[in-house]
Amino acid sequence: MSNTWKIYLLAFISFFVSTSEYVIAGILDQIADWAQISVSAAGQLITIFAIANAIGSPIFVMATTTMDRRKLLMLSLAIVVLGSALTVTLPGFGFLIVSRLVLAIGGGVFVIGAKTVAAKLAAPGKQAGAIGTVIIGFSASLIAGVPIGRVVAAAYGWKVIFLGIGILSLLAIYAVARMIPPTEGDAPVPLGKQLALLKKPEILNGFGVTFFWHLGYAMLYAYIAPFLLNVTSMSERGVSIALFAFGISTLIGSKFGGFMTDRIGIPKSLLSGMTVHFIALVLLSSIAKSTSVTIPLLMLWAFSAWSSGPGLQFNLVLLAPEASGIMLSLFGSILQLSIAAAGGIGGIAAGGLSIRAVGWIAAISVAMAVILAAISFSHKSNRRLTYDFYTRGGLD
Repeated sequence: MSNTWKIYLLAFISFFVSTSEYVIAGILDQIADWAQISVSAAGQLITIFAIANAIGSPIFVMATTTMDRRKLLMLSLAIVVLGSALTVTLPGFGFLIVSRLVLAIGGGVFVIGAKTVAAKLAAPGKQAGAIGTVIIGFSASLIAGVPIGRVVAAAYGWKVIFLGIGILSLLAIYAVARMIPPTEGDAPVPLGKQLALLKKPEILNGFGVTFFWHLGYAMLYAYIAPFLLNVTSMSERGVSIALFAFGISTLIGSKFGGFMTDRIGIPKSLLSGMTVHFIALVLLSSIAKSTSVTIPLLMLWAFSAWSSGPGLQFNLVLLAPEASGIMLSLFGSILQLSIAAAGGIGGIAAGGLSIRAVGWIAAISVAMAVILAAISFSHKSNRRLTYDFYTRGGLD
């Protein structure tokens, strides 16, 4: 199997592993009925997963810094199998919380490891594209995993979803063992030095860009259904069509973003992508009234937003290549924290102002990301680091 197909294998595994997180949103009502609790109480499973992923995954990755990446992938998949088994077999909502914690660690660590291995399997100058391919699997879990899970749950019950994820993860352990070559972990990095990475201004700036970029995206996305129904007066059928178009655009954007990062470099790719992201949010918040105008703008927003993911992650790897796994795990933590912040800020804006105001605040957040990125890339050291990395041939 060529390295390209190995990267696509990692993307496919990332798809169903990540589905274990997002499918909950589509079956909350069924879980609430099963546990005899309210839907809002069941919704805390999403928060619990996000927090466990944000905190637990980086700690796990730091503790396994030197482990062979193939073994780390297999270990994380074994944890997913365990979490799925707990979900299916143990009774009661309390046990379900425990299984969500286990799945959060296993799924989070696998996606981090998959991106690290994909970058090392890729040819020199194509590392960002490889990361973008893995992200496609992650994004596909949002687009296809949730509706497919809803259909399966309606026909066979919601626990069958996790039975399927567990079986697929078990098969994936065998596939990784046979098809993914041993990949050395990072050199041993003392905990003090790992924490010292967070003190570097360029790394803090990179996390700041990531936070405000994703905060702007997650804020409007959290309220996208009421936005489309109330602001643009779409029908339920129109919303379904719009969200499908949105999902397809995220897939294309992820792949295109990785390609352009490898082609024109991180600064140009990120600054242009996030600028279009900002413009799309402004237009959605100001002129999106009819379906014919809204859907193209929605697709532009999704495309531009997700095009920045590969470049942002690859930039962090460049800033600390000796701790690439840690950087990617902290990237995931920043995303989870921005999701939590987006829900709160978006809720205040929607309740105190209007749904349309959520879009404007989201645009301001992305604008802040653009400003921070421009400041970061204005430093000669950052530009030189990127040049040296590409001319050296990428990750060792």
